[in-house]
Amino acid sequence: MAQLIKDGAIIDNEWTRLTVEQIEESGIPASGKIIVPLATWQSQRDEFIARGNVAVWLQAGEEPALIADDLEKLSLIAINFPIFRDGRGYSYARELRQRYNYQGEVRSIGDVLQDQLFYMWRCGFNAYEVRADRDINEALAAMKGFSVTYQADVHEPTPIYRRRPDWRVEQ
Repeated sequence: MAQLIKDGAIIDNEWTRLTVEQIEESGIPASGKIIVPLATWQSQRDEFIARGNVAVWLQAGEEPALIADDLEKLSLIAINFPIFRDGRGYSYARELRQRYNYQGEVRSIGDVLQDQLFYMWRCGFNAYEVRADRDINEALAAMKGFSVTYQADVHEPTPIYRRRPDWRVEQ
């Protein structure tokens, strides 16, 4: 079974991500935890809600507003990074956490590099599928390389100069 990083630990991935082509070829499995593309969710929403254990993955360009009304029905939202330099997914995670107050799992999938994981966490991701050609243990270790953050983020909305009064510049 494939593994992923979730909430700072390496765990087995219980979810199967399906592509449109896989769904067209083999259909939707009757059981098990599945992650489906947004278009598939939109076209079969009621059946998926009745089935349960279904999550949605967003492509770059598919904004969280498209599933805002369904967030309480989804325990996981996956956000695809088609190439590592496409940063729209960072904004999507932050929007899910701050605008929609989404409390479920926000997972990064696709072309994600270990150097990005800590910054993804700051934007609201809490799970990461590490590419098969990368070492998951090294990726987890890389997330622990920072002890202080200066800017505000979804976990700490106060910038450091407001958290540490002794760091303020006297006027």
